[in-house]
Amino acid sequence: MKLGEVCEVVRGSSPRPKSDPRFYGGKVPRLMVADLTRDGKLVSARIDTLTELGARQSRPMTRGDVVIAVSGAPGLAAILAHDACIHDGFVGLRDLDRNRLDAQFLYAYLTFVRATSNSKAVGAIFKNLTTDQIKAIEIPELPLAEQRRIAEVLDRAEALRAKRRAALVQLASLTQSLFLDFFGDPATNPKRWPSKPVGSLAFKFSDGPFGSNLKSERYTEAGVRVIRLQNIGVGEFVDNDAAYISEHHFAKLKKHECRPGDVIVGTLGDPNLRACIQPKWLMVALNKADCVQLRPDERVANAIFICALLNQPAAERMAQELMHGQTRVRISMGRLRGLEVPVPLIELQREFARRVGAAEKLKTAQRASLAELDALFASLQHRAFRGES
Repeated sequence: MKLGEVCEVVRGSSPRPKSDPRFYGGKVPRLMVADLTRDGKLVSARIDTLTELGARQSRPMTRGDVVIAVSGAPGLAAILAHDACIHDGFVGLRDLDRNRLDAQFLYAYLTFVRATSNSKAVGAIFKNLTTDQIKAIEIPELPLAEQRRIAEVLDRAEALRAKRRAALVQLASLTQSLFLDFFGDPATNPKRWPSKPVGSLAFKFSDGPFGSNLKSERYTEAGVRVIRLQNIGVGEFVDNDAAYISEHHFAKLKKHECRPGDVIVGTLGDPNLRACIQPKWLMVALNKADCVQLRPDERVANAIFICALLNQPAAERMAQELMHGQTRVRISMGRLRGLEVPVPLIELQREFARRVGAAEKLKTAQRASLAELDALFASLQHRAFRGES
């Protein structure tokens, strides 16, 4: 059956003009595309409000209604957590024939076909779905009891995934918390650790090759991995968007070789100062310009300490006056080398590294569990919506 056969599909609307105080700034919530979460179900309006007059010129929906974004995030669906008007970036599904279609099942199905819906959006600059395209979405025609059973199974599976994601978020912040417990805020240095320049913590301190030495046209399908800014996360190596150069070209740039355990520092982007450690599985690599390589002098500092130090928000604030640039602000390798930071006793750093290592093992286990749950969820969706439930 088609979606337009079991409910009224209505386009959201925004009172005009948007600057008119008679319409905006009241107490009636209005759902915006920015209110949606990519992994949520029930959503609440939190950004915009309308007056009573503005609400009468908008599109009111009620708690439990399903809405679909048609611009901004085409195909993204949600269920309203409370009564609200909807912005013109949405269509709402009103007067759902609840004898034929369960709202929770509909939400689950629209989530399943979101990629397909998104691919049908059209527009030269901003992609949009039309009301007619939403009406034409084909929904599996199943008994209500079966729809509810499917929705409940998927809901339970999604709840488990949400718990794993939440656990990973908490673990991600654990390193920063441990750092502050062990060493204090590096900007204020409450424990009075001696200060040293960042460059003194390393045997090797090197930026990547610039300009003609490493142009993108040199990249190959395989060979020696090039570490670029997009691979440097806050405390993690982001293993996607891989680029390589040939072994032959790498031989000319051997002095820029990076090894497992090296700290790689991004000096441009968001945030402007961030660091990760080259993983053990990446046996040899090359850092690109603005990706500073730091090979720790283990007598003074270890990689886990240095990485956590540079990822502290306080460290970026300490480096602010060293950053420069008209359009793209960065900190040069030379200025980073001279940045004065507190350096605790190496024995304490090692204990800190041991604690962080234990947390990383937990993160690895949680990621593996989440990957299994993601695969299970995808399998359940496929079986349910392809007639194999």
